[in-house]
Amino acid sequence: MPPAALSVHLAIGQAYAWSVFKPPLESALGLSGTQSALPFQLGIVMLGLSAAFGGTLVERNGPRWAMFVSMTCFSSGFLLSALGVLTRQYWLVVLGYGFVGGIGLGIGYISPVSTLIKWFPDRPGMATGIAIMGFGGGALIASPWSAQMLGSFGADPTGIATTFLVHGVVYAVFMSMGVLLVRVPPDGWTPKGWSPPAAQARPLITTADVSARNALRTPQFYCLWVVLCCNVTAGIGILEKAAPMITDFFAGTTAAVVAGAAAGFVALLSLANMAGRFVWSSTSDLIGRKNMYRVYLGVGALLYLVIALAGDSSKPLFIVCALGILSFYGGGFATVPAYLKDLFGTYQVGAIHGRLLTAWSTAGVLGPLIVNAIADTQKAAGRSGSDLYTTSLFIMIGLLAVGFLANELIRPVHDKHHERPAPMVEKGQVA
Repeated sequence: MPPAALSVHLAIGQAYAWSVFKPPLESALGLSGTQSALPFQLGIVMLGLSAAFGGTLVERNGPRWAMFVSMTCFSSGFLLSALGVLTRQYWLVVLGYGFVGGIGLGIGYISPVSTLIKWFPDRPGMATGIAIMGFGGGALIASPWSAQMLGSFGADPTGIATTFLVHGVVYAVFMSMGVLLVRVPPDGWTPKGWSPPAAQARPLITTADVSARNALRTPQFYCLWVVLCCNVTAGIGILEKAAPMITDFFAGTTAAVVAGAAAGFVALLSLANMAGRFVWSSTSDLIGRKNMYRVYLGVGALLYLVIALAGDSSKPLFIVCALGILSFYGGGFATVPAYLKDLFGTYQVGAIHGRLLTAWSTAGVLGPLIVNAIADTQKAAGRSGSDLYTTSLFIMIGLLAVGFLANELIRPVHDKHHERPAPMVEKGQVA
């Protein structure tokens, strides 16, 4: 089951390598940094919306159906984008990669999560870490692969279109393995030698179940929505602009970064993103979800502060802090399904997770918009280097502080929202 999940998530995780395409697209089609971010932003918006509206369908139709829909939409998005670049119709790139591909992102993202939780009921944090690890690691493959193809095919419209075409075909083949491999465990299945505990003694872990409809009526859902939105905004702002950001940050210094090294930086961020999803979510099984988010948000704010204060004085310090931030960013994604399971039970956790991912849609617009718009404004004012990003960094610190406060407000869900057990039918009665 983990390979089935990874075959889909490693593919759709290509979204995190979008920054590799930004400079060639800007040069070939005459776009600004804000304009070149539009396909990525729309893709993340559609990820959250399709996950929210499709969560119930995924629960009803099963993971195989969801993975097939994801494969079809994600690959088709690349093919439309190839046509858009070739004909110099940028709106087709936005439509293809952002809208159509974004639907594939959302359906594919949630397709294996609830399935793996059912296969690993004894380690839900680890299970979701396995499922979502691939999404964070997708750019580890896609970033150098895309850079190599752009170098071979060329960074002109024809070369970019060919690169998109190859992506679409190869990812379709790769994702089909997940469609063929995935299975749902039989009802009542448990790992060998493990039985569910009679009661949970740890705080914030319920033994009851809450429906997706009732979850939307609880303050816990909205507090967790704010937590996820703030954590994602802070991470995705760096991730979407990673390659040009490190180049700008150290431009004019003795530690200037060339395009190949910038692509390597994107790959490193992807590795941290992927590792954080498994390591930190597994750690949350030991220390609890609320404590884990205290680390993500509190330590993450401190790392942003270090980057803002250090400026371009130390490239290794910048890279280490960025890797830490991205590991917390990935860990936040992988831990949230287990957090939802703790708060709302397993009854409709996939559907609740889909609705919560609207926070990702919001963050997918806010993060890149904040970083790109401020950088474009500062560049127009004649500033350069790390000065392009200082204001954005302090905004991210503020957002992480808001998320930290929202996490502190989370309490156990009130009994009135729990699903009532079906009444027992006595002998001789008609149900």
